[in-house]
Amino acid sequence: MPGSLTVVGTGIRFGVHLTPEARAAILRADRVLHLVSDPVAKQWLETLRPDAQSLHMLYAPGKERATTYLEMVEAILEPVRAGYEVCAAFYGHAGVFVTPSHEAIRRAKAAGYPAMMLPGISAEDCLFADLGLDPGATGCQSYEATDFLVTGRPVDPGALLILWQAGVVGERSHVFETDPERLAQLRDRLLELYPEDHEAIVYEASPYPVGDPIVLRTPLASLGDAGVTPASTLVVPPRRRPLPDAKVGDRLRLPPR
Repeated sequence: MPGSLTVVGTGIRFGVHLTPEARAAILRADRVLHLVSDPVAKQWLETLRPDAQSLHMLYAPGKERATTYLEMVEAILEPVRAGYEVCAAFYGHAGVFVTPSHEAIRRAKAAGYPAMMLPGISAEDCLFADLGLDPGATGCQSYEATDFLVTGRPVDPGALLILWQAGVVGERSHVFETDPERLAQLRDRLLELYPEDHEAIVYEASPYPVGDPIVLRTPLASLGDAGVTPASTLVVPPRRRPLPDAKVGDRLRLPPR
């Protein structure tokens, strides 16, 4: 029988964010591989599938993340090629900041195997809920922090700005501590766009069914002292509300704002 691949997200809070669709895929598969957030989440997943295999052992301090990701892709595809129905489960949404999931699906499809991804609850979903932010109110800019810093991405100060992986900005390997000098470079870039006293939010969603997220509010100038960790996301609220174009508003017959 030909193999197949289904990639699922386990959500952020283990045990309560897993969708019925993803749960069915995990239970149905011949082989289950996973990459979840911590040992407790691993134990929970293994209550569903005691035979599930973790991909976490492929990480190593100082090892290039790109190398680790390619090894994960190969570990996922090996049982697919052997004819098994494989489910690969990743923390959060399997398609958000998960390079191996996309590459495994791409390679599986290129080789003629059925492959698909099922959605999950992401860190962004939790962020909007925990911080009470509506991306529809001002618009939302969402960048990976290193990419944002290296490419000089344009920023609209009137829209919400989210910088993912801010705690590992500039890092290419698996790290356990934030580099203060690299974080300072990110802070200095933001101070070109916002005043020193502009509030930023250091955020980390809670992975536990019972527990609060980490929410630390700080002036941008004090970002280095705000407790940023490798798991932190940086949220910068709008500096000002953009002014509407009165002529466009008239053409759309909108009331004055």
